[in-house]
Amino acid sequence: MPDIALEHSDATELAELLTFLADWISSTDAGALADSLTASSPAPATYLTTLHADLQRFVFLLGASDGEDLFGHHNDQLNEPRTARP
Repeated sequence: MPDIALEHSDATELAELLTFLADWISSTDAGALADSLTASSPAPATYLTTLHADLQRFVFLLGASDGEDLFGHHNDQLNEPRTARP
């Protein structure tokens, strides 16, 4: 599969959309959302968990996340202030 190049602004916009969808899935009543998904596609309700994880992974791959939501922990190295070495 060939590499696909995205302009930074396009990658940012795509990451924002994917983040919105991931947040919406996690904040919506899972039962109602599963019923809606099952009614509109052949995917089982358990697909929601996979869909949510995929959205988070794409956001991470676009560089818009440190992976905290994806990997379940916070990457403290990204937020530690740099100090001069002696």
